Amino acid sequence: MHEALTSRHVVFSHGKESGPWGRKISALAEVARSEGYESHSVDYRGIEEPRARVARLVEFCKELSGDLVLVGSSLGGYIAVASASLLHARGLFLMAPALYVEGLPELRAGIVDCSTSIVHGWRDDVVPFEHSVRFAQTYKAALHLLESDHRLHNQLRVIQYLFEYFLIALDLPAIAFE
Repeated sequence: MHEALTSRHVVFSHGKESGPWGRKISALAEVARSEGYESHSVDYRGIEEPRARVARLVEFCKELSGDLVLVGSSLGGYIAVASASLLHARGLFLMAPALYVEGLPELRAGIVDCSTSIVHGWRDDVVPFEHSVRFAQTYKAALHLLESDHRLHNQLRVIQYLFEYFLIALDLPAIAFE
């Protein structure tokens, strides 16, 4: 009997002040589709409370089956991290994530159990890049520091390449070192 291909989904979480199909999300959705993923973007507008945004993401994803990759920008990065283990995500791709930010609920220790890549701008004046360095060190995540600000718009092409590599790498077999 021939099995159907596993469905693959990329779910985007936007930042506090943006919307579900902003420049970065639209650009990365093209990459996701070219790699065989269905692209979805959750609309959090009008939901201020971070825990309510996490609940919204979990609710949205419960209808999706197969591989799940969560992508988050700024507050959406925090939401993706907070939801990843609940949703058994295969991967996390974070852009200038609002991690260790005052006023956000503290994330529980050991919260990430999947492949993770972070992109952050050296000149970010909203979320210091040092927060991503700390998170990457803690979770052994890939970290890309770019010459950019919080929005990362001047590095969109580079981020597309990094995201494409991230998705391809999820399918590569692990290399065992002796």
